[in-house]
Amino acid sequence: MEIYIEFEKWLSKLLENDMPDNTAAYNFNIYEEEDETYGVQLIASDEFSEDDDDWACSEIWSSEEEIFYIDHSDEKDADRERGLEFISQLICDYLEKGEKADKLKAVKAVGAGFVDGDLKILYKEA
Repeated sequence: MEIYIEFEKWLSKLLENDMPDNTAAYNFNIYEEEDETYGVQLIASDEFSEDDDDWACSEIWSSEEEIFYIDHSDEKDADRERGLEFISQLICDYLEKGEKADKLKAVKAVGAGFVDGDLKILYKEA
């Protein structure tokens, strides 16, 4: 799966950075871009709450302009729900077999969601 290989390279490169010691959770912010693409940005947060998605607003690190773009122009039925499912699967695959998955899982949780929508928790510490 070509897109996963590119996603893994992007994410592994980001995770080479030193993250703040007080990182409690990571979130993948998803943006709808104008040219039928989704933009994915990684942020670290110093908060996490299962009951309040606002934890993802407490950003202490961000990939900023280092965005991963996913073209969905060839999807006839492209919608946000399918986009979130597809991106969530990429993240879950990385959590399972990615080069630096342990660094992602060294926090309380990993989430993903459109910046103006609800978050989906993809990983939670045991």
